[in-house]
Amino acid sequence: MKPQWRGRHKMDEMERHILFKSQRNAYFFLVLALVVWSLYESWQVFTWHTTLNLLPCLLLVTAVLIQGFSQLALLRRAVRDNEESDETGPLARLVVFACAVACAVATVGAAVILLCVRP
Repeated sequence: MKPQWRGRHKMDEMERHILFKSQRNAYFFLVLALVVWSLYESWQVFTWHTTLNLLPCLLLVTAVLIQGFSQLALLRRAVRDNEESDETGPLARLVVFACAVACAVATVGAAVILLCVRP
C-alpha cells in the first residue's frame, strides 16, 4: 500500500478543470494589470515628460510570447500521432510566429525610441 501525501495525488478531471480555470483567471488579471500599468507609464511620459519605464511592456510581451509558444507547442504535441491533422508539420508555424513577434517588438521599440528623442 502506497502512502498518500497531501497534494501528491493524481488529479481527476474536476480538479484539473478547476486548476485550469483558476490559472486562466490569474493570467487574464495579470495581462490586464500589465496593460493598465503600461498605459499609465505612457501617460506619465506624455504628460509629465518623465523617463520611460519599459518594465510593464517587457513583462506583457514576455507573458504573451510564453503563452503563444506554449499553446502552439502543446497543440503540436497533442496532435503528433494524428495523420489527419495538418498541425504536425515542421515547426514552421512556430518560426513564423516568432518572426512576427520579433517584428512587432522591433516596431514598438523603434516607436518608443523615436517618441523619446526630443528635437
